[in-house]
Amino acid sequence: MQKTYDITIGLEVHAQLSTQSKVFAPDATTFGAQPNTQVSYITLAHPGTLPFLNQKVVQFAIMLGIATNCTIREYNEFSRKNYYYADLPKGYQVSQYDTPICYNGHIEITLPDGSAKRIRINRIHIEEDAGKSIHDQHPRHSFIDLNRAGVPLLEIVTEPEINSADEAYLYVAKLRQIMQYLGVCDGNMEEGSLRCDVNLSVKPASQTQLGERVEVKNLNSLRNIKRAIEFESARQLKLVTQGIPVNRETRSFDATNGTTFPLRSKELEHDYRYFPEPDLPPLLISPDVIDKVRTAMPALPQQLAAQLITQYELSPYDAAVLTDTKETVNYFLQTVQHTPHYKAVANWVMGPVKSWLNANNTQLSEFVLKPQNLAALVNLTQTGKVSFSVAAQDLLPACINQPDTDPHTLAEQLGLTVQHNDDLIAQLIQQVIDQNPDKVIAYQKGKKGLLGFFMGQITRLSVQKLHPPTVQRLLEQRLNNQ
Repeated sequence: MQKTYDITIGLEVHAQLSTQSKVFAPDATTFGAQPNTQVSYITLAHPGTLPFLNQKVVQFAIMLGIATNCTIREYNEFSRKNYYYADLPKGYQVSQYDTPICYNGHIEITLPDGSAKRIRINRIHIEEDAGKSIHDQHPRHSFIDLNRAGVPLLEIVTEPEINSADEAYLYVAKLRQIMQYLGVCDGNMEEGSLRCDVNLSVKPASQTQLGERVEVKNLNSLRNIKRAIEFESARQLKLVTQGIPVNRETRSFDATNGTTFPLRSKELEHDYRYFPEPDLPPLLISPDVIDKVRTAMPALPQQLAAQLITQYELSPYDAAVLTDTKETVNYFLQTVQHTPHYKAVANWVMGPVKSWLNANNTQLSEFVLKPQNLAALVNLTQTGKVSFSVAAQDLLPACINQPDTDPHTLAEQLGLTVQHNDDLIAQLIQQVIDQNPDKVIAYQKGKKGLLGFFMGQITRLSVQKLHPPTVQRLLEQRLNNQ
């Protein structure tokens, strides 16, 4: 009988907060600035300097804690986490150890089979980031950029209860979505705003004790999180089935070949020699402060999805797609202020608009077509003045190229409006019937598929765009009464 094995995963997500200054210093946090231009005497750990806490960081931590169903701790202390890296000027990192600001939370993910799984969050704590070591600029020396040193982070730590690469992917995607909606983190993994460490072990299914844990550090995309877990779980499974011990270590992921490789032996908590930060007083958070933050929080995806279903009568699928990003649902909500055709707007946003954005490698935040103009375009198609296919293929690009011009005006200028003149259509129908008497007889004897032939002939004869439903209605009446 084949032995089965369990994969157990815990995630540590580091989210860089969208504040204008650092967590304990006034330095700017702008991404992409010239190296070592966003530092101060506090960041550089000059003797006699004292840190002071950025209150926006506390507010963001409370918001994320509420959104992830955590308990918010009223009494908080900061600690020094001691380790030496060249890009850590103080020789220690200010973090939280015994008193994380948020704890005992959870996020629910929807698995591919439609079932829900709750991933528990052990803690969310505040800490500062280290600088950046650059090793590829010189053959013999490493360069140091301290702009990132002291940038505020929230570390979100799950319980070890994720069991697959797919579950990890869905969890991080959901967490990132929540943070983007709240505005606490932009979620840009390529720029390092969101990084993930994976702790993974493999054990026989019959064994209760977890296997030896390996940490894979600094994964910077959802795809790489999934790839790293798939490789590392397969690597450990191979060792375990062969009776070879898994070493407790920290590894890195090589995105070029999809493999992990060892960095160092895994540190234990006592290696960091945590002790209370003497330069920062305890942080006290009252219930009133928590309530004020809760009241001021923006709506989250599940709240907006419920609104789309109840107020705008969209399907759960449409609501899920539209709330995937904050920009998408906001654009939809702004557009439906100018038209009652809610489902049509949803179809346009999920269809032609999304296709155009993908084809032009553009984000919705950069989309030049104003919501009121998209609403006007939707109204043109819903009233039959412009066919959907023509509007999507011809009118939408024209509206994007001339975003300040009314879509109805553009449609008329480009000759895209549909002709509803029954007399004109009747003349064209008679002309086609006169030209094809044999086809008329065949149609009347039961070859109803010839209706498409007649429709095509009428379209070719017309110099104007015709309204297909009107053409078909009048054509059927004429053929059936021939």
